[in-house]
Amino acid sequence: MTALTATVGVSSLVAMAQTAPPGEVMDLYDIAAAPSAERVMSDIETLVNFGTRHTASDAVSETRGIGAARRWIFAEFEEISKTCGGCLDVIYVGETVQGERRVPDPVEIVSVLAIQRGALDPDRMVLMSGDIDSRVSDVMNATSDSPGANDNASGVAGVLEAARVLSQYAFDGSIVYAALAGEEQGLIGGRIVANYALAQGWKIKAVLNNDMISNISGIDGVINNTVARVFSEGTRAVETEEEARARRFTGGEVDSPSRNLARYIDSMAERYMTNLDVEMVYRLDRFGRGGHHRPFNAVGIPGVRIMETHEHYDRQHQDLRVENGREYGDTLEGVNAPYAAKLTALNAITMAGIAGAPPFPVDVKAGGRVSASATLSWSPGGSEQARENLAGYRVWWRKTTAPQWTHSRFVGKVNEWEFTNLVIDNYFFGVSAVAKDGSETPVVFPGPAGAF
Repeated sequence: MTALTATVGVSSLVAMAQTAPPGEVMDLYDIAAAPSAERVMSDIETLVNFGTRHTASDAVSETRGIGAARRWIFAEFEEISKTCGGCLDVIYVGETVQGERRVPDPVEIVSVLAIQRGALDPDRMVLMSGDIDSRVSDVMNATSDSPGANDNASGVAGVLEAARVLSQYAFDGSIVYAALAGEEQGLIGGRIVANYALAQGWKIKAVLNNDMISNISGIDGVINNTVARVFSEGTRAVETEEEARARRFTGGEVDSPSRNLARYIDSMAERYMTNLDVEMVYRLDRFGRGGHHRPFNAVGIPGVRIMETHEHYDRQHQDLRVENGREYGDTLEGVNAPYAAKLTALNAITMAGIAGAPPFPVDVKAGGRVSASATLSWSPGGSEQARENLAGYRVWWRKTTAPQWTHSRFVGKVNEWEFTNLVIDNYFFGVSAVAKDGSETPVVFPGPAGAF
């Protein structure tokens, strides 16, 4: 037993003796190996061949423009659904938008969603997204060729491939595969879908926004196919003044649900994948820039951005051209399909883990002020039916400066835990729910700061 390991009382030891922790989820190894670089590349090529996918481009043509692209995506989801006996509900979600800075005239902003319903807890969801649209140097130019191979045909191709892989499995929670529109015009599709989800009563616990997942050669001269970045907000956008005041005294600045989702992604890569390191970035997005997880964060839905580590800015938001021997433009030459398949696998195991897990713990509370022992309590989330696959709970702790959760203990089907002789002042605590097959939720940090 190390210095950080808590001792437990007799009653806790009895509970431990009655329940053994589930092991690894063996299907996740198969899921991690399943995404095909060839299929991903084929999908990227198809999207590039629509010429431009600018939000305001041709919506009627069958071969060019945003309309042709979204109809092709819809058809692909339907084909995938046929292979799993109709397991996907494929829908359009959109609105006509006008009067915005980058959409002055009326434009239909239409996203494509495929929903794989869970067996026990269908309203609890995890969502993977990529962006349909593309652009050149002038964000208002809707006619020039804009291949958008990496930004962001790669993200949409990853979503389609994840659907092909995961639709061959059944989960207790639901998975949503989303091709979002209007990203370059102001994150509009994400905003529309987030509001739609709230109106439908969907309980989205995690949004995995994939924006540029196929480039391995950076403007900084580094070529690396072994690292992915995950960006996440530190504190919730919907935090109230009262909640902020409480957080100031109890902690949680780096333990929003989005941040603990990022930690979960990191741990899943370490456990189920080889030759991929997840670099957590403690920032909502790249410096001064934005992505389609932001509209979900804005309404309180946890979400992160998953992307390449070394960007090449000559291949982003550029007119196709050559200047002084230097090539500009987001073309197929900048795509590394095996890397895109690898990041697709990262998404797939993350979604499978969350969708296979029981309901998240709720009403998590920490205590132990001026005491020798910290305490943690929680309530079971979801309905009794949704908890049919619950094996028990795992408690977690770490030093306050540790970036990742370092210690854990499976405690079974209990709703509180005492960390004897572990002083609360020096540690952060959390709890996760564990399924009978070993699938597990991200760690839930105590209080509103960490609630999913």
